[in-house]
Amino acid sequence: MKRCKICVLPETFPGITFDEEGVCQYCRKFKGQKNLEEKKARSLKKFQELAAEHKGRSGYDAIMCYSGGKDSTYTLALLTREYGLNFLAVTYDNGFLPGQTLVNIQRVTDELGMDHILYRPAFSLMKKIFASSAASNIYPPQTLMRASTICTSCMNIIKFSALRLAVEKDIPFVVFGWSPGQIPVASAIMKNNPAIIEVMQRASFDPLHELAGDAIRPYFLEDRHFDGSFRFPYNISPLAFLDYDEEEILAEVAKLGWVRPKDIDANTTNCLLNSFANVNHRSQHGFHPYVFEMAKLVREGYMERSEALDKLEAAENPEVVEAVKKKLGLS
Repeated sequence: MKRCKICVLPETFPGITFDEEGVCQYCRKFKGQKNLEEKKARSLKKFQELAAEHKGRSGYDAIMCYSGGKDSTYTLALLTREYGLNFLAVTYDNGFLPGQTLVNIQRVTDELGMDHILYRPAFSLMKKIFASSAASNIYPPQTLMRASTICTSCMNIIKFSALRLAVEKDIPFVVFGWSPGQIPVASAIMKNNPAIIEVMQRASFDPLHELAGDAIRPYFLEDRHFDGSFRFPYNISPLAFLDYDEEEILAEVAKLGWVRPKDIDANTTNCLLNSFANVNHRSQHGFHPYVFEMAKLVREGYMERSEALDKLEAAENPEVVEAVKKKLGLS
């Protein structure tokens, strides 16, 4: 398979083009490390100003969408200890969290001394959504470039549930543990505009509502949330503008008692469903759902190209894939 000579994007990636030197359009557009570091510095300064301005405004300073993975664990610890933010950690159990992940979550929240909510949607609902997402893409085609349809469905529920909770509790920040490969610096600090969110939510809500009906309503905002009486929070993805080193992150979270779960694939540290989602996406679309993230990490100097290729070419555990398929009724 032909891949970009700089990053790892393959010829099967939607809309990919290569120049005469074999370099993709994304690498050609990258403005270099100096420009990236300047953007990160501006974002860090903005975050520090916002944290100082909003800290103590409400009972909680921030909601952490806490998956129990290494990146969200590191983000949670860093912002708690260095910025003194009072977090409400919220975990959405999609039915496929390894036992070790649940242990990690309890250890970390206990160690950091914070309140934590474990939110477990009815598995009958999750099963219907994930099985349907495995069968066909229910979202706009461009979503396939960044994640599998299964993961997009899961993340839509998490993102809008957290936003609803923040709006109702008047919490100023919703924090995500996205890696720099998952989100650009320009989007790392975003003030949620109610009018824009209402439109964005519709693109996620409508396909899921068609699948599952009113059972998905509790995970999204309602009309009353847009009537002007609620304040909307900022979305913050700190790892996009802070230093990001995977080995350093793993070393730091280990100090909190975090242990990597067994049987997960090379591109996750907290979810068994991911293995099946990867296999399903590759078979349907011809490229790995993590390849855009890996390519960006390579392009921006966070990861060696060879390491990214190792992650992308690592085989998922067939027993885990089959167990997930069986649980979803797809065997």
